[in-house]
Amino acid sequence: QVQLVESGGGLVQAGGSLRLSCAASGIIFSINVMGWYRQAPGKQRELVATITRGDNPNYTDSVKGRFTISRDNAKNTVYLQMNSLKPEDTAVYYCNAMVVPGGWYWGQGTQVTVSS
Repeated sequence: QVQLVESGGGLVQAGGSLRLSCAASGIIFSINVMGWYRQAPGKQRELVATITRGDNPNYTDSVKGRFTISRDNAKNTVYLQMNSLKPEDTAVYYCNAMVVPGGWYWGQGTQVTVSS
């Protein structure tokens, strides 16, 4: 069994920054792709950013230039540095990982609220 635990969410004013962390623990041989998704009230969960084990990132257009995803393979941890936050970034942010062995896992989510 694998657990993903997110931290770092909170309330911030527009233009501010937050850094999310997600640590994976349990039976892990390796983690291929790690990523962040978000879900705003009344909306579907959407991809924010992903990063491969080889550190190749991918971002949704709305966060390019503002968010940076990174990972520490030794710690089985993925980070999301969020700068220039906007009210429309308000959502529950979920960590996601493709773990070997085992498959895909999700974290419990962390709330990010950006006030205008």
